[in-house]
Amino acid sequence: MPPKDKDPKAKAAKPAAAAKGKKTDKAEKPAAAAAEPKKPVAKGKAAPVEKKSAPSRKGEGKDAKNISKQKSKIDAAVKSKKAVQKGVFQKSKRKVRTSVHFRRPKTLKQKRNPKYPRRSVPWRNRMDQFSIIQRPLSTESAMKKIEDNNTIVFIVDIKANKQQIKMAVKKLYEIQASKVNTLIKPDGTKKAYVRLASDYDALDVANKIGII
Repeated sequence: MPPKDKDPKAKAAKPAAAAKGKKTDKAEKPAAAAAEPKKPVAKGKAAPVEKKSAPSRKGEGKDAKNISKQKSKIDAAVKSKKAVQKGVFQKSKRKVRTSVHFRRPKTLKQKRNPKYPRRSVPWRNRMDQFSIIQRPLSTESAMKKIEDNNTIVFIVDIKANKQQIKMAVKKLYEIQASKVNTLIKPDGTKKAYVRLASDYDALDVANKIGII
């Protein structure tokens, strides 16, 4: 035979305690709801609405400025649109001319910007001292000039001028010329009379060149 419970009262007390605990949980919820008192609302009146704080005057001023700026921009855009639609050359005035002369207006002049070289070989100066002075003259009249006038006579290039002849003589023979006279002969050659400075003697220079 199974042993009987010693205390039958304790066994009955357990389910009773569990049932009591369930009742207490249900009873706590309405008690908590009852703890928060509800505000009485009068009949025929709406519930009070929370008042929003009014915006500051400074903010209103900024908004007004922004609106005015936007309006001015819109007006300017509308004006420009009308001007574009109308066109620039609607009104044409004829210029009144008070003189019979016409001067060409100054227009844009751009520098040359060639896409390819027009010359295959670059330019070089062909009038150097060797091409300017061709030969010295050793005729009787030329020799007399050397002795009497301290002057040496040369046959030079027909395109050479007096300054070029002076520089060519200085480079070739290292002498300083005081004066140069030129003439073109009937046969088409150019003759140059180079008078030397007082520091140089024409006879010595002629000897160095090999004329005498």
